[in-house]
Amino acid sequence: MNNPRQSIFPPLPLDEWEATKETLHRYFQIAGKIRLKLMPRKNHWWYITLHPNSRGFSTGSIPYGPLFFEIQFDLLNHRLVISNSNGPDQYFELYNGLTVAQFYTRIMKLLFDIGVEVQILGKPYDLSDEIPFASCEKHHTYQKDYVYRFWQIMLQVDHVFKEFSGRSYSKTCPVHLYWHHMDLAVTRFSGKKAPEMKGAGIADKDAYSHEVISFGFWAGDQEVRAPAFYSYTYPSPKGLDLEPLQPDTARWIDSNGSPMALLMYDDIRVKDDPRESILEFLESTYLAGAKRAGWDIDGHRVPSLEDLKAGT
Repeated sequence: MNNPRQSIFPPLPLDEWEATKETLHRYFQIAGKIRLKLMPRKNHWWYITLHPNSRGFSTGSIPYGPLFFEIQFDLLNHRLVISNSNGPDQYFELYNGLTVAQFYTRIMKLLFDIGVEVQILGKPYDLSDEIPFASCEKHHTYQKDYVYRFWQIMLQVDHVFKEFSGRSYSKTCPVHLYWHHMDLAVTRFSGKKAPEMKGAGIADKDAYSHEVISFGFWAGDQEVRAPAFYSYTYPSPKGLDLEPLQPDTARWIDSNGSPMALLMYDDIRVKDDPRESILEFLESTYLAGAKRAGWDIDGHRVPSLEDLKAGT
């Protein structure tokens, strides 16, 4: 009999929905670039991200003069919805065959209709091609079942990441989806400046200005052909890949010359308690990086409310 706990972590084989993922990724980048253009700057690019919620994925509230609007991927109804502070929602349907070009044209029209005029760099960022959004007919696959499944998984992972992020007093970013790699991520900071990343672009210079231990989940790509959880420490301390990982299926791999911890999604799905397995991975990778990099592990640990009541 199937374990009922596994139903919240359904299979997500990359080969079966990769064309949809490529299309959805470009949809996300368009919405994310609109947010990037209009939001006030915040450290480490925290102001450009998307967030999973009870309807799908959202930009959150975006200012435009006195107006505020929000772009919502409503994946219960498979619609792109734009809500605004001055009037009713505007939307269009998401369906198989909707090209990136059509999506781009329609979202810009909805924004124009509510009085928002915005120009973005209208091409993909670090994807498999650089076809401008306005003319991209190549990507048009939208499998509703897989998009829905992806969102449901992201909701569960988001919840686990938030539980984990609450265990540290260190500066910690919100749990959010970066539309660069379409990964859900959360990052802890030691508070110390990192050495300058030589030859880095503006994105990496801001992202890695300070020491970090980062954790994330993504649906797979050309290098890793299946969904996986990951963690890395920057700067990567010597001997990091000698530290033990949990659960036992987690492993260290080489990522551009530095160790990265990897836990395959399919390995946690068969566990009696998948959520606890994810938390074990997050905790063990944090301790590995924090120990080797000399972070104040005890000083950053958040005590339980019971411990606070007891004065310990």
